[in-house]
Amino acid sequence: MTNGNHDGAGNGDSGQESVPSRQRRRFPGISSRAYEHPADRSALVALRKLTGFDTVFKALSGLLPERSLRLLFLSDSVRVSDAQFAHLNDMLRDACYILDLEKVPPMYVTQDPKPNAMCIGLDEPIIVVTTGLVELLDEEEMRAVVGHEVGHALSGHSVYRTILLFLTNLALKVAWIPLGNVAIMAIVTALREWFRKSELSADRAGLLVGQDLQASMRGLMKIAGGNHLHEMNVDAFLEQAEEYEAGGDLRDSVLKILNVLPRSHPFTTVRAAELKKWAATRDYQRVMDGHYPRRQEDKDTSVTDSFRQSASSYADNVRNSKDPLMKLVTDIAGGAGDLGGKLRGRFTGQGSGGSSDRSGEGGGDGTGSGNGNGNGSSSGPPDGSGGK
Repeated sequence: MTNGNHDGAGNGDSGQESVPSRQRRRFPGISSRAYEHPADRSALVALRKLTGFDTVFKALSGLLPERSLRLLFLSDSVRVSDAQFAHLNDMLRDACYILDLEKVPPMYVTQDPKPNAMCIGLDEPIIVVTTGLVELLDEEEMRAVVGHEVGHALSGHSVYRTILLFLTNLALKVAWIPLGNVAIMAIVTALREWFRKSELSADRAGLLVGQDLQASMRGLMKIAGGNHLHEMNVDAFLEQAEEYEAGGDLRDSVLKILNVLPRSHPFTTVRAAELKKWAATRDYQRVMDGHYPRRQEDKDTSVTDSFRQSASSYADNVRNSKDPLMKLVTDIAGGAGDLGGKLRGRFTGQGSGGSSDRSGEGGGDGTGSGNGNGNGSSSGPPDGSGGK
């Protein structure tokens, strides 16, 4: 580490490091591939393999508002340090130590009642958290958020988030140009889809830093419902994600797509469900046991393998989803008959119940679905599209 003032330093090669409050495992040399969502990972691997990619984006830095943003936060926000927001500074250094991020990025607290955080920057990432978020979360919940932002920095998401901010603003400025806005918004839409997956990656990084699933759940729940924890319940909150995915008919499925398209973040209940699901996987347990990909191996990562894993992940989501539209896609792919009847049933909400009529007219599709999985992240840009 370039910064040796980490409070977590202490136990040598034992794999367990002492950080405030309790013991947490450290992950020396961990690659961001260890926690990245497959769709996020495949895009990042491909971009890193592009010759001259970094040079091109650095050349864009003169066009992007990065320098202006840095000066803005420096002049009109509070920089976290040993002298200011010292508890956040400790969390930041701990998070960088646990994920083995060599250079601790600067962090700012900015006055804004809306709970939010972001990690931006082309040359060097900076982390910004709002006063609304600091006041909303307790220590362990905030630790997960700081870990989330450090995960963004380790993955290099800050570069693409800055590009997304720039293109979103540019789209507004060229809206009057025929087809100009359409072309840019197509790129913005694709970037938003990728970034929604990157938010899932960062949620996982936050869990690796905090190592407290319940704290991560509480934080997401508070972002959705405010500081009324005594009025909320994690299990009931997760049931909302299940109802959101499985409920309704094809009309609701289309509305879900339209609702999420303009957002840079997945919906909060969906994020919570996705994080809990990942925490129960063997992949998570292997990372916690010290078996994870190392950063030094990133250059040897196969783009083809990464895209294959991404495709497999999307296929699993479709196959296991309880969403009416996804179930219909599965039926079509499986060669199910009487699509006209199924479409009528799904659009009217009458296609999910069982039926003894083998013809399939208005009856159930007979297709067994696995456990539903929410497809859903926290560092939001100041575009109103998502918190944390």
